[in-house]
Amino acid sequence: MDIQGQVALVSGGGSGLGEATARELARLGARVAVLDVNEAGARRVAAEIHGLALHCDITDEASVTKALAMAHETFGPARILMNVAGIGGARRVIQRDGSPAPLADFERTVRVNLIGTYNVIRLFAAQAAKLEPANAAGERGVIVNTASVAAFDGQVGQEAYAASKGGLTAMTLPLARDLAQWGIRVMAIAPGLFSTPLLQELPAEVQQSLAAAIPFPKQLGQPREFALLATHIVSNGHLNGEVIRIDGALRLAPR
Repeated sequence: MDIQGQVALVSGGGSGLGEATARELARLGARVAVLDVNEAGARRVAAEIHGLALHCDITDEASVTKALAMAHETFGPARILMNVAGIGGARRVIQRDGSPAPLADFERTVRVNLIGTYNVIRLFAAQAAKLEPANAAGERGVIVNTASVAAFDGQVGQEAYAASKGGLTAMTLPLARDLAQWGIRVMAIAPGLFSTPLLQELPAEVQQSLAAAIPFPKQLGQPREFALLATHIVSNGHLNGEVIRIDGALRLAPR
C-alpha cells in the first residue's frame, strides 16, 4: 500500500519505537494519529509531525472507540494501524522471600500487551473492512503488531512478558487468514534490544554490556530502524501473516 496520503494510527506513539514509527509515517506523507496514555508525549510528537494527539488506553473499548472516531473525524478513515503500545517488566515465579509472584502482575502484562493489542485490532479491522479497496490488489488495510524476541527466547522472570508477546506471534497468521477476505494484511515485528527510553535509563556501562551481546552490529537497535521496517511492511503488499525478528542475530541468554 502506498503510504502517501493515507491515515495511520500509531498506538504507543508518544515515545520510543512508536514515536519513531509515527515520525517515519509522517515523513512518507501519511496523516498520523498518535495514540497514547501518555498525553504529554503524544501531544509533543503530534505537534512536531503535524499529526493528531489522542489519549487512548488500548485495554479499554470505549477509549479506543473514541480515539478511532476522533481520528476519523479529523483525518478520515484509517487504513494503517501500528500497534506499538505495551509494557515490560520481569518477576520471578518464586520471590526472594519464598512467596509466589502476584497473579495481578501477570494479568496486567497480558491484558495490556496481548488483550489490548487485540482490542485495537478488532475495532480498527471492523472499520477498515467497510472501505473501498485502496489499490488493484483489493487492499483495504495493514496492521503491524509489536512482538519481541522474548516470545522465542524469554529470560528468567519474563514469563508474563514472553507469554504476552508469544500470544501476539501466535495470532499473527490466524489474523492474516481471518482478515484476508477483507483485504487486510497482518504482520508482526519482534525487536531485540533497542535504545528506547526504558533502556536509556540504565547506566552507560550496562547499555554497553547489552550491546556487546549482539552478534552484529554490536550496538543497540535504533528506533528508526524499527520504523523503517514497519513502514516497509506497509509498502510491500506481499508481506502477510509473518513475524520478522529485528535483532542483529541476538539470542537472549537465560538471564
